[in-house]
Amino acid sequence: MKPPPWRRFTRYASAGTRHPSATTPRHRPVRLSPNDLLRLGLIGIRTRRMRAALSALGISIGIATMIVVTGIPASSQKALNAELTALGTDRLQAVADATASGGEPVSFPPESVAMVERIGPVNAVTAVANTHAMVRRSDRQDRLDASGLTVLAAQPNLLDVINAQVRSGRYLSKATGRFPTVVLGTVAAARLGFPDLRPGDPPPLVLINDRWFSVIGILRAVPLAPDIDRAVLVGWKAAHSALGFDRRPTQLFLRADESAIEDVHAVLPATISPRSPSEVRVSRPSDALAAKRSTEATFSGLFIGLAGVALLVGGIGVANTMVISVLERRREIGLRRALGANRGQIRGQFLTESIALSGLGGLAGIVLGVLGTTGYAAYKDWPPVIPFPAVTSGLFGAVLVGVVAGVYPAIRASRLSPTTALASA
Repeated sequence: MKPPPWRRFTRYASAGTRHPSATTPRHRPVRLSPNDLLRLGLIGIRTRRMRAALSALGISIGIATMIVVTGIPASSQKALNAELTALGTDRLQAVADATASGGEPVSFPPESVAMVERIGPVNAVTAVANTHAMVRRSDRQDRLDASGLTVLAAQPNLLDVINAQVRSGRYLSKATGRFPTVVLGTVAAARLGFPDLRPGDPPPLVLINDRWFSVIGILRAVPLAPDIDRAVLVGWKAAHSALGFDRRPTQLFLRADESAIEDVHAVLPATISPRSPSEVRVSRPSDALAAKRSTEATFSGLFIGLAGVALLVGGIGVANTMVISVLERRREIGLRRALGANRGQIRGQFLTESIALSGLGGLAGIVLGVLGTTGYAAYKDWPPVIPFPAVTSGLFGAVLVGVVAGVYPAIRASRLSPTTALASA
């Protein structure tokens, strides 16, 4: 038979101990898992969708602006660089200088092309050589009347290096370069009286020294090499077999990396002609290269400034939204504090909401910025360029803005006492 309750309490009291039912357990604050904290932070976004959408729109416009103001100038810069590169910013020209040898004809060693190809930054090399031959339209023309034209032995990759195009017909290949065929520059074709070649018609003939050559192509004007416009181009092997060409080039064209164009310019004379580098005259890099590098530096400074302004505007918008959210939800804050939520949980809720809001806005801004940049570049017929650093920094910047913008509202919300929050709601 159990003793009455008062007997049990008396027994514990006489022993100097507390009754088990009278003990008060020690309560510890509940720690929220990251998943619970995320779900709690998204409550404000789910319950106030319109306000959240407008807030995310503010940060998305800022991020989209950052991508657009970096992507569109980058696309424009790439198009401008392509135009400046077409002016010869990555090309050099080496000519055998007759004035250094007292007016005597000079030429480069036959292995000069292979020697230049060994220079690291050089991407392509080609050579032409003056054969000192005479070209005439017919055998009835005076042998001394050369019409101011030059007969050059040319290699098959000449057009690629000097950025030239064929106006009609075709250029010399490895096969046609072995036979008596020629390609005329635009000025040479006009002086010899040849219009554009018609497909199917027999090729016209020109007389070089005492050999007839077939005209198989006519070039467009070549701004990077005006001498080619007044030249009659003969295949390298055909010039050797038919005109007695000694296979020693008199002029080299090369394409190199723009960043190392000055270094290539410095070592080129000694590379082409180690015994007499003074007889090699190398053209200076194009003045357009300086303009190109100047535009690159200007665009880089513009990118940084515009990106900073865009992020600042977006951050102010998010901070303003979160402060208003705290003022609107004081009753919710007071109720949660009264139910046992501590200050750390309140801070975590509002900070998570700010980061999630900025992150969603950043993702939307990246999509809008990419679409805007691509569309405008297509409209302007520019190559679309989406800077990867702008995309990654845009998303990282959105999250960082959410953290910075949410710190003050989160601290302010956590400092609200339950009674004050419920009384002012």
